[in-house]
Amino acid sequence: MIPIAQPSMNEEERDAVLEVLASGALAQGPRVKALEETFARFCGTSYAVAIVNGTAALHTALYALDIQEGDEVITTPFTFVATANAILMQQARLVFADITEDDFNLDPLSVAQKITPRTKAILPVDLYGQPYRVQEINALAKQHDAVIVEDACQAIGATYKNKKTGALGDVGVFSLYATKNIMCGEGGMLVTDNKEAAERAKRFRHHGQDENKRYEYGDLGYNYRMTDLAAAIALVQLKKADSLNEKRRANAQRLNEGLSSLPGIITPTVRENNTHVFHQYTIRITPACPVTRDALANHLKSKEIGCGVYYPKPLHLHPHFMRLGFKPGDFPVAERMAQEVLALPVHPGVTQDNIDYIIKTIQAYAR
Repeated sequence: MIPIAQPSMNEEERDAVLEVLASGALAQGPRVKALEETFARFCGTSYAVAIVNGTAALHTALYALDIQEGDEVITTPFTFVATANAILMQQARLVFADITEDDFNLDPLSVAQKITPRTKAILPVDLYGQPYRVQEINALAKQHDAVIVEDACQAIGATYKNKKTGALGDVGVFSLYATKNIMCGEGGMLVTDNKEAAERAKRFRHHGQDENKRYEYGDLGYNYRMTDLAAAIALVQLKKADSLNEKRRANAQRLNEGLSSLPGIITPTVRENNTHVFHQYTIRITPACPVTRDALANHLKSKEIGCGVYYPKPLHLHPHFMRLGFKPGDFPVAERMAQEVLALPVHPGVTQDNIDYIIKTIQAYAR
């Protein structure tokens, strides 16, 4: 089986973990501090705060920017549930806007229609590894005095005009889950140039406790700390980020060359000024294709080719969110994309022979 995702690890990660175990400093220790400093340099931000996972990092980011109960936060329904849940965790009002079909990211026109005087934040997602519509979304936020929380969980190392993801808004958030472009099993990072937000984030991850005043609790906080075991793996992975992403881009280019001429199949678009890091290589199977998306997915799996649908149903169509008043037809582009998208293996473990096999298998079936 050619897996849809596969962590890239070797002896270096193992040795890093063994060093931590030998040191006895296992939680919120020197490796966490080193990771924060290295991650901030990588992203080009002044501060980085290590968090236990990407979901917790999103929650922390909203708290750090003082998003409170009743504040409106606009985001996309075409994302993993953590993006929306973090807004509800902060008791803010969740507002969805539709997406554009060429990049699957928030549509600025739809966002503009959703803004009200109560809008305090926009939470764009760099879906599949491509930066959001930075110029348009950031302009809307500035015009309406809202902050940008960038969900870059799938886009470590991607750029817009040579500026790294995470640094494109007021606060950026990453996931270091096992399937991400770089990983530490479970982990998250928050990056920002805002000193106050960074300090609030550090307190929030540590039970509301001031780093310099132990057992002084200024506000509600959570146990969102990262372990040194996870940080040690992430430090090794971060050194490899650019080379791992380059392998993904090369695999994506080969897939584009082999699939772009097939009828009814649309290969990924990379917007001008963007560098895509292809956390997922997502094609669209449109009605013009001789086979359906689900038929193709089943065929690929029968041929030992992993694939996945990210995401089979937009968030607003799940009972969890329909109870908030959302209904079918609210976001037609997101609903249509959920019926067309199919992700193919693109990770660094995919070989040239694998790529050739994937292409030939799709060509033979789709024609």
